[in-house]
Amino acid sequence: MNRRLGGLLEQIARGDQAAFAEFYELTSRRVFGMARRVLIDVELSEDTTQEVFLQVWQNAAKFNPEAGSPLAWLMTISHRRAVDKVRSSQSSTDREAKYGASSQDIDHDSVSDEVGSRLEAEAVVRCLETLTDTQQESVRLAYYGGLTYREVAEKLNAAVPTIKSRIRDGLIRLKTCLGVS
Repeated sequence: MNRRLGGLLEQIARGDQAAFAEFYELTSRRVFGMARRVLIDVELSEDTTQEVFLQVWQNAAKFNPEAGSPLAWLMTISHRRAVDKVRSSQSSTDREAKYGASSQDIDHDSVSDEVGSRLEAEAVVRCLETLTDTQQESVRLAYYGGLTYREVAEKLNAAVPTIKSRIRDGLIRLKTCLGVS
């Protein structure tokens, strides 16, 4: 498979549309799957998949077979694109929240605030229960225990990248469960 994909990338670098179509046919499900795992949202995953293949078309000549397999190269591009989308989306949400918070005059109703806070806390607890045990434990240690990724990794005897993935995936599931966009 990798040998075939490498040959197709060489042809794509020369502008061969048929090779690109075959490359897409052989790999698009994997690219979409990667995007979907990171982004969850179907439309964002489809957009990201399209961007990945545009990048393949434009940069096929940059593929270096000595640096890794064609599939590894493609999946790296896919993962980076998906993570960039998550970061971009989060950055946009943060900007909107910051602007919204700074542009409002707030009248405080302490009873209403207290009820709202309790309802939100109950929703978070309920949604935490939808996470896997490992995600729950990692998220609780990081956010409720105030531990860093490294400290969580040491406490759970796991690699830091594994902990980062658990926490990221857990937060994405929490966000979905809480209906936060």
